[in-house]
Amino acid sequence: MPVDSNINRRRFHGAMAAGVGMGLAGLGMGRNAIAANDARADSNTITEPERQIKVVDDVDVIVCGGGPAGFSAAIAAARSGASVRLLELNGCLGGVWTAGLLTYVFDFDKPGLTRELTRELKRRDARDGENVDRFTYHVEEMKCLLEEMVDVADVKVRLHTRVVAVQKNQQNKMTTIVTESKSGREAWRAKTFIDATGDGDVGALAGCDWQFGREENCPCQPMTMNALVSVPDVEAIKDFVLFYGGADTWNGSQQRLLAELKRAGVKPSYGAPTLFHLRGNVFTFMANHEYGIKPFDANQVTDATMRSRSEIYRMVKALRSLGAPWKGLELVATAEQIGIRDGRRISGRYLVNRNDLIVGRKHEDGIARVTFNVDIHADTQDKNDSGSAVKTQKVQPYDIPVRALIAKDVDGLMTAGRCISGDFIAHASYRVTGNAVAMGEAAGLVSAIAARTNRLPHEVPWASVAPELAKIRQTSK
Repeated sequence: MPVDSNINRRRFHGAMAAGVGMGLAGLGMGRNAIAANDARADSNTITEPERQIKVVDDVDVIVCGGGPAGFSAAIAAARSGASVRLLELNGCLGGVWTAGLLTYVFDFDKPGLTRELTRELKRRDARDGENVDRFTYHVEEMKCLLEEMVDVADVKVRLHTRVVAVQKNQQNKMTTIVTESKSGREAWRAKTFIDATGDGDVGALAGCDWQFGREENCPCQPMTMNALVSVPDVEAIKDFVLFYGGADTWNGSQQRLLAELKRAGVKPSYGAPTLFHLRGNVFTFMANHEYGIKPFDANQVTDATMRSRSEIYRMVKALRSLGAPWKGLELVATAEQIGIRDGRRISGRYLVNRNDLIVGRKHEDGIARVTFNVDIHADTQDKNDSGSAVKTQKVQPYDIPVRALIAKDVDGLMTAGRCISGDFIAHASYRVTGNAVAMGEAAGLVSAIAARTNRLPHEVPWASVAPELAKIRQTSK
């Protein structure tokens, strides 16, 4: 006898609905919550039931984001005597240094934590080259070093945790953030907060004004997925490796690597593919671009991540097919997170701007001296293909003032890293990680002083910051 599939489906869904109702009731949500959601079943929105969220911690300083800027902010604040909580989305500290497999640092010869990290990486045989301003490093060693340093500084760390909401009081001061993780939805209170998410996520959630790219809807700088590769014969490919053996000059290696890729029948999306030597037979492979991607659009970032990983696989396979010198070339790993050059720039109490770079502007409250050139990657595939994959422009060394790190539209919030207040051109210079470390140090110290003296960050006089910042950086030499 044939089965009436319509009847069976109705019975099945009825049973499932009843089961779900019982399950939700057991969780304390009850039938009222189901009814409220069912009433909007044909709508494009749902209404979440109101609930109480546990406050996990109440500290002096909360740092959101554990990349170069956030790590440095947490260390500086803790060394200044503040109680510090550091929240990070990935499964390790370091952000683009580690989860992003950057493996190369620029503008790193600065007083403070940059020199401390440089020295420690060298001691661990995890740094390649003698130039302390730019060098490659071993990713796993970097992970361990950062974890050891926050442990010694007594920074409380939570990984795998994303900030999803911000609360402010009636005086427009941030008081609380809300996160999501495997532990559920949790609240965290602090006297001061630092947005070191890279993309200005916390500032945006707090209602701050922000800028992005050249214009709101791009053009913006492209994203890049980094990867690690290995080859049996390191010497055989040295002519394709940038700064090989600690060399300090651009040696035409990128053009030679591009020619090899074309000889293998592939055209990379990035016109200046690059290999950096890490240690032994392991190299960083940076050879793709993803154009016009907004880092705050999860669908766009997902698609870009998957496309770039596929492109890297095809390029490695194509090079290997050429035989010598690429025989035995293997893809070791692709980054957990795609590299983002351009994100939100949270409006601060000073805007670092193009003219600052032209005249080499100095500030009394300068917290970082930037020397890195303006570095703008092509914003479309067509521009890349026309031979302008990267455009650079020299700058006069200039200062980032602490005011650019203090949010303009909400109190109690500082920023550090590439999400500080600046225009598109300035951002293309200060965005590298040596500057992010210096910004993080300053943000951490100012936040700690603000918490200790019951002030807001913008109320802390520079006269009380300067000597403490100098002391911290002297100690880190």
